[in-house]
Amino acid sequence: MTHLNAALTPRHRLKVARLVVEDGHPISEVAARFQVSWPTVKRWVDRYLAGESMNDRSSRPKSSPKKTNKAVTKRCVSLRMRLREGPIQLAARLGIAPSTVHRILTAARLNRLSYVDGATGEPVRRYEHPHPGSLVHVDVKKIGNIPDGGGWRYVGRRQGQKNRAATPDKPKNKWHSPKLGYAFVHTVIDDHSRVAYAEVHDDETAITAVAVLHRAVEWLAERSVTIERVLSDNGGAYRSYLWRDTCEALSIRPKFTRPYRPQTNGKVERFHRTMGDGWAYARCYTSEQERRDALPDWLHHYNQHRPHSACGNQPPFSRLINVPGQYI
Repeated sequence: MTHLNAALTPRHRLKVARLVVEDGHPISEVAARFQVSWPTVKRWVDRYLAGESMNDRSSRPKSSPKKTNKAVTKRCVSLRMRLREGPIQLAARLGIAPSTVHRILTAARLNRLSYVDGATGEPVRRYEHPHPGSLVHVDVKKIGNIPDGGGWRYVGRRQGQKNRAATPDKPKNKWHSPKLGYAFVHTVIDDHSRVAYAEVHDDETAITAVAVLHRAVEWLAERSVTIERVLSDNGGAYRSYLWRDTCEALSIRPKFTRPYRPQTNGKVERFHRTMGDGWAYARCYTSEQERRDALPDWLHHYNQHRPHSACGNQPPFSRLINVPGQYI
């Protein structure tokens, strides 16, 4: 690739060579016209006469006698994946310099432990489907309900217990404390755009999951997105016949993660973490209903205003085209 301060680009190099070879202009005259030296014009003329490319040649040497042996490189990568040790420890095992180990790991994209899966030692494989709707991720996030007056995260343990005991119309546990139960956030997130759709319910049954999927399909269809595949974990709702038949009726191909591998569904898992920080535990809610009522506004902010690093620091809606109200 030509550097930024190059006097001649490949296209102008070809023009220079043709002016000399085909049009018969003197080299000195062409050099003065393009404000380059006489040897520079001669170099590209010779390249043109030899039928060579006008692009820069590689600066890589023809031979590298001191290059690290391939067997050492492979062993370095293998030890990194298996032992998860740093350059200094690996250098002692291999008998080479730590800087050489770091160079090998950088070339293999293993120089950071975050690039290596903690459970298997395999390199983290990142992917993104080519267009919206090609794949959506679904999952359920289970969070505890908030007692009237606020939960312990903001009002403290003692006041939180008092608010819990004062919350009406709740069954009691064996310690005579109200059982507040859980809220289940059903989430559908598009793999390509990271646009998210979520609803809060009191259960995670197949009937609820299917109803959420229907509404998510309609919501995305209004934004010109057609779902082709859906990826879920192996929960009972998603392994049910009702989920299978619903996906077939909607012309959606269901896919499932490998058991005990939540990383496969990492995009929705990461969204749940963002949702917890930005909505579920972002401020002191005085009741569970107040928190649930705040979810639509936060989703609007996430989809249309919040910068997303996976979208080039633009909001997820920036990856959708011709969506009504996209910039509101």
